[in-house]
Amino acid sequence: MLLSKSDYMLYLAHPAWLWLKKHDKDKLPHIDDNTQATFDAGNLFEGYAEKLFDDGVRLGFSDYTSYLALPEQTMEALLGGAKTIYQARFIAGQLTCICDVVHVVGDKTFDLYEIKSSTKAKPEHATDLAFQAHVLRESGFTVRNINVVHVNNEYIRHGNINPEEFCTITDVTSEVNALSEATKLHAQEALEVMQSSDMPDLSPVLAAGSSFGDWLSIYKSLTNPPNDSIYYLCGLNAAKVKALEEAGIEKIADIPDDFKLSPKQHKQATATKLNQQLITHEPIQGLLKSFEYPLYFLDYETLAGIVPPFEGMRPYQQVPFQYSLHILDSPDSELRHEEYLHREGTNPCKDVAEALRSHIGDKGTVLAWNMGFEKSCNKTLAEEVPELKDFLLNLNDRMNDLMLPFSKLWYVDKDFYGSASIKKVLPVLVPTLSYAELGIHEGASAQRLWMQGVIDGKDSIDKEVLFADLLEYCKLDTLAMVEIFNVLRKL
Repeated sequence: MLLSKSDYMLYLAHPAWLWLKKHDKDKLPHIDDNTQATFDAGNLFEGYAEKLFDDGVRLGFSDYTSYLALPEQTMEALLGGAKTIYQARFIAGQLTCICDVVHVVGDKTFDLYEIKSSTKAKPEHATDLAFQAHVLRESGFTVRNINVVHVNNEYIRHGNINPEEFCTITDVTSEVNALSEATKLHAQEALEVMQSSDMPDLSPVLAAGSSFGDWLSIYKSLTNPPNDSIYYLCGLNAAKVKALEEAGIEKIADIPDDFKLSPKQHKQATATKLNQQLITHEPIQGLLKSFEYPLYFLDYETLAGIVPPFEGMRPYQQVPFQYSLHILDSPDSELRHEEYLHREGTNPCKDVAEALRSHIGDKGTVLAWNMGFEKSCNKTLAEEVPELKDFLLNLNDRMNDLMLPFSKLWYVDKDFYGSASIKKVLPVLVPTLSYAELGIHEGASAQRLWMQGVIDGKDSIDKEVLFADLLEYCKLDTLAMVEIFNVLRKL
């Protein structure tokens, strides 16, 4: 049983995560379509990054048999005089790793590169590379310079993608070398966990910082705690869980009033103990009175990709391809609905902006949920469609956020679990409306499916079904806002 770099990273995230992968992996979450799409996008960026290096030999693997053959192929490529190898695999005792790029700079001496689709080098990248460097050194090689190749977030597409402009190389040699001794120690600990017949403690207390949220979700799926458990307290971290566990507290309602909590956690705990909603009427009334009719309830769906799909766009730039708009002309008027969905694999900005201009008048409040996102979309549209710039930027001056009563804790229900997400608020305030029966349930899937169906032209996607699902999903987002607004109005 070998310890790979992905195994090592799982161990650092939580020891039980590694153990489950090796001994009971069916209990871990499966890779969903959105996660797979993220992996695929990373592989696409990797192809551009590899073009930074001349005359590279690509190895890689497509199945387990070819994976097993990789170390031998790596040695053959090195003996054959290859200067650069992509996806080389090395084994040192019970440790193994696949390196994105090794560049030969001397006798058994490499420069090492890790390709990441982020817009900067992160601490976890140094940790990943420290394991690779350890395996290479244990294999008898010298590692000179160590780098992360990542996305240049200032890149703007003009014509074909230029890898030298699209990619940035950051030297992390000193950061990686500083982790050398710790890596040796943690690798040995990981081997012991992996080979043990006993599963480590599952407690979230043992989860490393940025991995805490992901492990907490796994922990809850494994242990199925009741909904009033402390593990459903919002804004948790390992230190907070440790303090609660050490105090013997298992339920949110049992948290003492003098226990140190954040304001959001305190409100959630109070609502749970009282089993009633906590509503501060005055600021909600003030917010609603500031709205000017007609009211426009607006929601965008956007495309985004590592590789900018259209001229003039940046990596990861969110570009609207669809919107839903519910309109209330007066407090007692009949609700109206307008919408637009771009159905071609072309830049949607001009068509979206022109449709929006035809549906929104020059007066009235524009409402969104977490309006910062919609405002950023309006700015993008203004940049792309300068003839409508004044209209689009004026929309931002007219916008208000319907999420405020919940994010500002003016309206708290224990069943929000401290969240102000519309997906948490809607089932409590308007249980008759649900996303459960829709073909698309959340924004990440809407983005992925539109890009796969429209830009990529994926044959397995029925476009008519896709368009119907997108329209239904986006329409429910704004209808949900209307119904939540009506609940607030009745207070």
